[in-house]
Amino acid sequence: MHKLTDEQVARRLATAEAHRNSVPADELIAGLLRTFTLTADGNDEFIYPALSSTTRERIFGGQVIAQAIVAADRTVDDEKNIHSLHSYFLRAGDETKPLHFRVHRDFDGRSISNRRVVVRQNDKVIFNLTASFQKPAEGLHHQVDMPDVLPPADCMTAMEQIARNPEVSDDHIERMSMPRPFEIRSFEPEGKTSHAHQYQWFRTIAPLPDDPLTHKATLAFASDMGLLSTSMIPHGLHWTTPGLFSTSLDHAMWFHDDFRMDQWVCYVMDSDWTGNTRGLNRGSLYRQDGTLIASAVQEGLMRLTPPSA
Repeated sequence: MHKLTDEQVARRLATAEAHRNSVPADELIAGLLRTFTLTADGNDEFIYPALSSTTRERIFGGQVIAQAIVAADRTVDDEKNIHSLHSYFLRAGDETKPLHFRVHRDFDGRSISNRRVVVRQNDKVIFNLTASFQKPAEGLHHQVDMPDVLPPADCMTAMEQIARNPEVSDDHIERMSMPRPFEIRSFEPEGKTSHAHQYQWFRTIAPLPDDPLTHKATLAFASDMGLLSTSMIPHGLHWTTPGLFSTSLDHAMWFHDDFRMDQWVCYVMDSDWTGNTRGLNRGSLYRQDGTLIASAVQEGLMRLTPPSA
């Protein structure tokens, strides 16, 4: 496919940025925080209401992960903090219908608590998550060093990368330029390459409250952005490739250290396997000072039906 001219890229980018900046930053952050506000509905049960209007066909997976973390945390002693989660996406969720969260208190020990969260919509289970919480404790420490990456200022914005891709239509540009509470700067290889590796920097576009749970829920939300696409790189595929259907199957995370999501976080992603219509993706998340704050793993479904000749 032909390469876009600088003028074409600039025009697409100007349109996208105008759309993206159409909502004030404080309103977008307020909307993100509302996402984490669940209403109690009996013992260990919570409701997130339906949205009156939406631009998405289905609920973003990172949203449900974050909400399930918040629901589980509300049933755990204050001194214990989430350190890991394992989750499965079972059915697509509908933003125009309420979500019901049921928390099961599977275990409470002196230092560790375990919670299982089942999320239903229309009386059908759409998602489940198991999370572990731990009291802070001193112990052994080591971490893998942060790789050599470009700083945020030297990376393209996510919209710049999308606008430069001739395979992405103007309609997709408009859809992807919806106002978001995150600033994202990315580095990914162009075209098909055997090395399935990419990274992106992200942070919220305005300050968040100091509550650590808010920052962990926000990181969980953001960790579902772009991870699955890593396993597409060796095959020269993109989320807009004709005939490609992709969706997350599961998502696991481990939280290692303190961080703030209103400061830059680097998401270094790789993939070492695809097969049987699935792709495995791994991510390491670092503070800008090189501290490893979290790890993530996700397997996704990728079905490619080539267009008819």
